[in-house]
Amino acid sequence: MKRINVLTGLVAVGVLSYAVSQAAQQPAGAAAPKVVEVEKLKDNLFVLKGGGGNTAVFVQAAGITVVDTKNPGWGAPILAKIKELSDKPITTIINTHTHGDHVSGNVEFPATVDVVVQENTAANMKKMAGAYGLTQPGAAPAPSIFDQNGGRGMAKRTFKDHMTLGKGADQIDLYYFGRGHTNGDAWVLFPSLRVAHAGDIFSGKNLPLLDSNNGGSGVEIGNTLAKAHSGLSKSADTIITGHSTQMTMNDLQEYAQFNREFLAAAQEAKKAGKTPEDAAKAWTQPAKYTGYAAAAPARLLANMQVIYAETK
Repeated sequence: MKRINVLTGLVAVGVLSYAVSQAAQQPAGAAAPKVVEVEKLKDNLFVLKGGGGNTAVFVQAAGITVVDTKNPGWGAPILAKIKELSDKPITTIINTHTHGDHVSGNVEFPATVDVVVQENTAANMKKMAGAYGLTQPGAAPAPSIFDQNGGRGMAKRTFKDHMTLGKGADQIDLYYFGRGHTNGDAWVLFPSLRVAHAGDIFSGKNLPLLDSNNGGSGVEIGNTLAKAHSGLSKSADTIITGHSTQMTMNDLQEYAQFNREFLAAAQEAKKAGKTPEDAAKAWTQPAKYTGYAAAAPARLLANMQVIYAETK
Protein backbone atom coordinates (compact mmCIF):
# COMPACT_ATOMS: atom_id res chain seq x y z
CA MET A 1 0.00 0.00 0.00
CA LYS A 2 1.31 3.42 -0.92
CA ARG A 3 1.91 5.60 2.12
CA ILE A 4 0.51 9.12 1.91
CA ASN A 5 3.00 11.51 3.43
CA VAL A 6 0.94 14.43 4.72
CA LEU A 7 3.57 15.73 7.13
CA THR A 8 6.39 15.83 4.63
CA GLY A 9 4.14 18.02 2.54
CA LEU A 10 3.62 20.34 5.48
CA VAL A 11 7.35 20.66 6.06
CA ALA A 12 7.84 21.33 2.36
CA VAL A 13 5.19 24.05 2.49
CA GLY A 14 7.03 25.64 5.41
CA VAL A 15 10.36 25.59 3.60
CA LEU A 16 8.78 26.96 0.44
CA SER A 17 7.00 29.72 2.36
CA TYR A 18 10.27 30.75 3.95
CA ALA A 19 12.06 30.83 0.58
CA VAL A 20 9.26 32.82 -1.04
CA SER A 21 9.16 35.33 1.81
CA GLN A 22 12.90 35.90 1.56
CA ALA A 23 12.83 36.25 -2.22
CA ALA A 24 9.95 38.70 -2.05
CA GLN A 25 12.12 41.12 -0.11
CA GLN A 26 14.78 41.31 -2.84
CA PRO A 27 14.94 42.90 -6.30
CA ALA A 28 14.49 40.52 -9.22
CA GLY A 29 17.58 38.40 -9.74
CA ALA A 30 19.14 39.29 -6.39
CA ALA A 31 20.00 36.62 -3.84
CA ALA A 32 18.48 37.15 -0.40
CA PRO A 33 21.15 38.14 2.12
CA LYS A 34 21.63 35.63 4.90
CA VAL A 35 21.25 37.83 7.96
CA VAL A 36 21.98 36.27 11.34
CA GLU A 37 20.60 38.19 14.31
CA VAL A 38 22.25 37.78 17.73
CA GLU A 39 20.44 37.75 21.05
CA LYS A 40 22.67 37.65 24.12
CA LEU A 41 21.22 35.55 26.96
CA LYS A 42 24.32 35.35 29.16
CA ASP A 43 27.89 36.58 28.86
CA ASN A 44 28.80 33.27 27.18
CA LEU A 45 25.47 32.13 25.69
CA PHE A 46 23.90 33.57 22.56
CA VAL A 47 20.92 32.76 20.34
CA LEU A 48 21.39 33.22 16.59
CA LYS A 49 18.13 33.80 14.72
CA GLY A 50 17.25 33.67 11.04
CA GLY A 51 17.62 30.99 8.39
CA GLY A 52 15.86 28.19 10.22
CA GLY A 53 15.72 27.00 13.80
CA ASN A 54 17.18 29.00 16.67
CA THR A 55 20.92 28.33 17.05
CA ALA A 56 22.56 28.46 20.48
CA VAL A 57 26.24 29.39 20.85
CA PHE A 58 27.85 28.40 24.17
CA VAL A 59 31.34 29.86 24.65
CA GLN A 60 33.37 27.61 26.94
CA ALA A 61 36.88 27.83 28.38
CA ALA A 62 38.58 25.95 25.54
CA GLY A 63 36.09 26.16 22.69
CA ILE A 64 32.53 26.69 21.50
CA THR A 65 29.51 24.39 21.35
CA VAL A 66 26.82 25.15 18.76
CA VAL A 67 23.27 23.81 19.04
CA ASP A 68 21.55 23.47 15.63
CA THR A 69 22.89 24.88 12.37
CA LYS A 70 19.90 26.05 10.31
CA ASN A 71 19.00 25.59 6.63
CA PRO A 72 21.32 24.74 3.73
CA GLY A 73 23.73 27.56 3.03
CA TRP A 74 23.53 29.04 6.51
CA GLY A 75 26.59 27.35 8.00
CA ALA A 76 28.98 30.02 6.71
CA PRO A 77 26.88 32.94 8.02
CA ILE A 78 26.73 31.22 11.42
CA LEU A 79 30.50 30.76 11.42
CA ALA A 80 31.04 34.40 10.46
CA LYS A 81 28.76 35.62 13.23
CA ILE A 82 30.42 33.37 15.82
CA LYS A 83 33.80 34.87 14.90
CA GLU A 84 32.39 38.25 15.93
CA LEU A 85 31.48 36.81 19.33
CA SER A 86 34.64 34.82 20.11
CA ASP A 87 37.93 33.76 18.54
CA LYS A 88 37.79 30.36 20.23
CA PRO A 89 37.53 27.24 18.03
CA ILE A 90 34.22 25.49 17.51
CA THR A 91 34.59 22.03 19.00
CA THR A 92 31.06 20.59 19.12
CA ILE A 93 27.73 20.67 17.32
CA ILE A 94 24.61 19.31 19.02
CA ASN A 95 21.57 18.78 16.80
CA THR A 96 18.23 18.70 18.61
CA HIS A 97 16.61 16.61 15.85
CA THR A 98 16.90 15.61 12.20
CA HIS A 99 15.10 18.32 10.21
CA GLY A 100 16.92 20.24 7.50
CA ASP A 101 16.39 23.65 9.09
CA HIS A 102 18.32 22.46 12.16
CA VAL A 103 21.09 20.24 10.75
CA SER A 104 21.97 21.38 7.22
CA GLY A 105 24.58 23.94 8.23
CA ASN A 106 26.63 21.09 9.76
CA VAL A 107 28.30 20.44 6.41
CA GLU A 108 29.92 23.90 6.36
CA PHE A 109 31.64 23.49 9.72
CA PRO A 110 35.19 22.11 10.01
CA ALA A 111 35.30 18.33 9.62
CA THR A 112 37.06 18.10 13.00
CA VAL A 113 33.98 19.32 14.89
CA ASP A 114 32.32 16.67 17.05
CA VAL A 115 28.62 16.16 16.20
CA VAL A 116 26.43 14.77 18.98
CA VAL A 117 22.77 13.71 18.65
CA GLN A 118 20.23 11.40 20.22
CA GLU A 119 20.57 7.89 18.77
CA ASN A 120 17.24 7.96 16.92
CA THR A 121 18.18 11.26 15.32
CA ALA A 122 21.42 9.68 14.06
CA ALA A 123 19.33 7.02 12.29
CA ASN A 124 16.94 9.65 10.93
CA MET A 125 19.83 11.74 9.58
CA LYS A 126 21.10 8.70 7.68
CA LYS A 127 17.80 8.32 5.87
CA MET A 128 17.33 12.00 5.04
CA ALA A 129 16.64 12.84 1.41
CA GLY A 130 17.18 16.07 -0.45
CA ALA A 131 18.64 19.34 0.75
CA TYR A 132 15.92 19.80 3.35
CA GLY A 133 15.35 16.18 4.22
CA LEU A 134 12.37 16.06 1.86
CA THR A 135 11.33 13.96 -1.13
CA GLN A 136 8.42 14.96 -3.32
CA PRO A 137 5.67 12.31 -3.58
CA GLY A 138 6.38 9.89 -6.41
CA ALA A 139 9.95 11.10 -6.89
CA ALA A 140 13.06 9.03 -6.29
CA PRO A 141 14.85 9.99 -3.05
CA ALA A 142 17.38 12.72 -3.71
CA PRO A 143 20.80 12.57 -2.03
CA SER A 144 20.74 14.20 1.39
CA ILE A 145 22.86 17.23 2.12
CA PHE A 146 25.21 14.88 3.99
CA ASP A 147 25.46 12.52 1.00
CA GLN A 148 26.17 15.51 -1.22
CA ASN A 149 29.09 16.38 1.06
CA GLY A 150 30.65 12.95 1.44
CA GLY A 151 29.07 12.27 4.83
CA ARG A 152 30.44 15.46 6.36
CA GLY A 153 28.33 16.82 9.22
CA MET A 154 26.84 13.48 10.22
CA ALA A 155 26.66 12.44 13.86
CA LYS A 156 29.89 11.19 15.40
CA ARG A 157 28.54 10.43 18.88
CA THR A 158 25.09 9.51 20.16
CA PHE A 159 23.27 9.10 23.45
CA LYS A 160 20.14 7.22 24.44
CA ASP A 161 18.61 8.93 27.49
CA HIS A 162 21.35 11.12 28.98
CA MET A 163 24.87 12.30 28.26
CA THR A 164 27.12 14.82 30.03
CA LEU A 165 29.69 16.82 28.09
CA GLY A 166 32.37 18.74 30.00
CA LYS A 167 32.25 19.76 33.64
CA GLY A 168 31.95 22.73 35.92
CA ALA A 169 30.91 25.97 34.23
CA ASP A 170 31.37 24.30 30.82
CA GLN A 171 29.07 21.35 31.50
CA ILE A 172 26.29 20.45 29.08
CA ASP A 173 23.67 17.80 29.90
CA LEU A 174 21.76 16.13 27.07
CA TYR A 175 18.43 14.46 27.75
CA TYR A 176 15.86 12.46 25.84
CA PHE A 177 12.43 12.32 27.47
CA GLY A 178 10.48 10.54 24.76
CA ARG A 179 8.72 10.95 21.42
CA GLY A 180 7.09 14.17 20.33
CA HIS A 181 8.07 16.27 17.32
CA THR A 182 10.23 13.29 16.24
CA ASN A 183 11.52 10.20 18.04
CA GLY A 184 14.89 11.81 18.73
CA ASP A 185 14.19 15.20 20.29
CA ALA A 186 17.21 16.17 22.41
CA TRP A 187 16.97 18.66 25.26
CA VAL A 188 20.21 20.57 25.81
CA LEU A 189 20.80 21.89 29.33
CA PHE A 190 23.47 24.41 30.28
CA PRO A 191 23.27 23.83 34.06
CA SER A 192 25.64 26.61 35.12
CA LEU A 193 23.45 29.11 33.26
CA ARG A 194 20.07 27.51 34.09
CA VAL A 195 19.10 27.55 30.40
CA ALA A 196 17.84 24.70 28.21
CA HIS A 197 17.40 24.41 24.43
CA ALA A 198 14.26 22.47 23.47
CA GLY A 199 14.45 22.44 19.68
CA ASP A 200 11.15 21.90 17.90
CA ILE A 201 9.41 19.73 20.47
CA PHE A 202 8.73 23.20 21.92
CA SER A 203 9.07 25.40 18.84
CA GLY A 204 6.80 28.04 20.34
CA LYS A 205 3.26 28.43 21.62
CA ASN A 206 1.48 26.70 18.77
CA LEU A 207 0.25 23.36 17.52
CA PRO A 208 3.41 21.28 17.10
CA LEU A 209 4.48 19.68 13.86
CA LEU A 210 4.13 15.93 14.43
CA ASP A 211 6.58 14.26 12.06
CA SER A 212 5.37 10.68 12.19
CA ASN A 213 7.78 9.68 9.41
CA ASN A 214 10.59 10.41 11.84
CA GLY A 215 8.85 8.85 14.83
CA GLY A 216 6.88 11.86 16.05
CA SER A 217 3.82 11.17 18.20
CA GLY A 218 0.66 13.11 18.96
CA VAL A 219 -0.27 10.56 21.62
CA GLU A 220 3.02 10.84 23.50
CA ILE A 221 4.08 14.46 23.04
CA GLY A 222 2.08 15.84 25.97
CA ASN A 223 3.55 13.31 28.39
CA THR A 224 7.03 13.82 26.96
CA LEU A 225 6.78 17.57 27.56
CA ALA A 226 5.55 16.92 31.11
CA LYS A 227 8.54 14.62 31.72
CA ALA A 228 10.86 17.34 30.42
CA HIS A 229 9.31 19.84 32.80
CA SER A 230 9.68 17.44 35.71
CA GLY A 231 13.26 16.57 34.76
CA LEU A 232 14.49 20.10 34.12
CA SER A 233 12.45 22.39 36.37
CA LYS A 234 14.99 22.26 39.20
CA SER A 235 17.90 22.95 36.84
CA ALA A 236 16.63 25.56 34.36
CA ASP A 237 14.68 28.78 34.37
CA THR A 238 14.80 29.69 30.68
CA ILE A 239 14.03 27.62 27.57
CA ILE A 240 15.35 28.43 24.11
CA THR A 241 12.56 27.35 21.77
CA GLY A 242 12.98 25.99 18.27
CA HIS A 243 11.63 29.02 16.42
CA SER A 244 10.15 31.51 18.88
CA THR A 245 11.27 33.64 21.82
CA GLN A 246 12.59 32.25 25.08
CA MET A 247 10.06 30.62 27.39
CA THR A 248 9.85 29.78 31.10
CA MET A 249 9.38 26.47 32.86
CA ASN A 250 5.79 27.52 33.57
CA ASP A 251 5.31 27.97 29.83
CA LEU A 252 6.60 24.43 29.29
CA GLN A 253 4.22 23.02 31.89
CA GLU A 254 1.33 24.83 30.21
CA TYR A 255 2.41 23.60 26.77
CA ALA A 256 2.39 20.02 28.02
CA GLN A 257 -1.20 20.49 29.19
CA PHE A 258 -2.15 22.14 25.90
CA ASN A 259 -0.97 19.08 23.98
CA ARG A 260 -2.66 16.69 26.39
CA GLU A 261 -5.96 18.52 25.94
CA PHE A 262 -5.61 18.45 22.16
CA LEU A 263 -4.99 14.70 22.33
CA ALA A 264 -8.08 14.20 24.49
CA ALA A 265 -10.22 16.22 22.07
CA ALA A 266 -8.95 14.24 19.07
CA GLN A 267 -9.48 10.87 20.72
CA GLU A 268 -12.95 11.86 21.92
CA ALA A 269 -13.85 12.89 18.36
CA LYS A 270 -12.64 9.57 16.99
CA LYS A 271 -14.59 7.67 19.64
CA ALA A 272 -17.69 9.63 18.60
CA GLY A 273 -17.21 8.46 15.01
CA LYS A 274 -16.08 11.77 13.54
CA THR A 275 -13.62 11.85 10.65
CA PRO A 276 -10.32 13.67 11.15
CA GLU A 277 -11.65 16.37 8.81
CA ASP A 278 -14.79 16.84 10.91
CA ALA A 279 -12.77 16.83 14.13
CA ALA A 280 -10.40 19.48 12.77
CA LYS A 281 -13.29 21.71 11.68
CA ALA A 282 -14.97 21.37 15.07
CA TRP A 283 -11.88 22.03 17.20
CA THR A 284 -11.36 25.51 18.59
CA GLN A 285 -8.30 26.65 20.48
CA PRO A 286 -9.18 27.05 24.18
CA ALA A 287 -9.35 30.72 25.13
CA LYS A 288 -7.27 30.10 28.26
CA TYR A 289 -4.18 29.55 26.11
CA THR A 290 -3.43 33.20 25.54
CA GLY A 291 -0.57 34.15 23.27
CA TYR A 292 -0.80 30.94 21.24
CA ALA A 293 -0.59 31.21 17.47
CA ALA A 294 -3.77 30.44 15.57
CA ALA A 295 -3.76 26.87 14.34
CA ALA A 296 -3.03 26.59 10.62
CA PRO A 297 -5.78 24.44 9.04
CA ALA A 298 -3.32 22.10 7.29
CA ARG A 299 -1.35 21.41 10.47
CA LEU A 300 -4.52 21.05 12.54
CA LEU A 301 -5.84 18.40 10.15
CA ALA A 302 -2.46 16.66 9.94
CA ASN A 303 -2.23 16.43 13.74
CA MET A 304 -5.73 14.98 13.93
CA GLN A 305 -4.74 12.39 11.32
CA VAL A 306 -1.60 11.44 13.20
CA ILE A 307 -3.49 10.97 16.47
CA TYR A 308 -6.27 9.01 14.76
CA ALA A 309 -3.67 6.69 13.22
CA GLU A 310 -1.99 6.18 16.59
CA THR A 311 -5.26 5.59 18.45
CA LYS A 312 -6.56 2.06 18.03
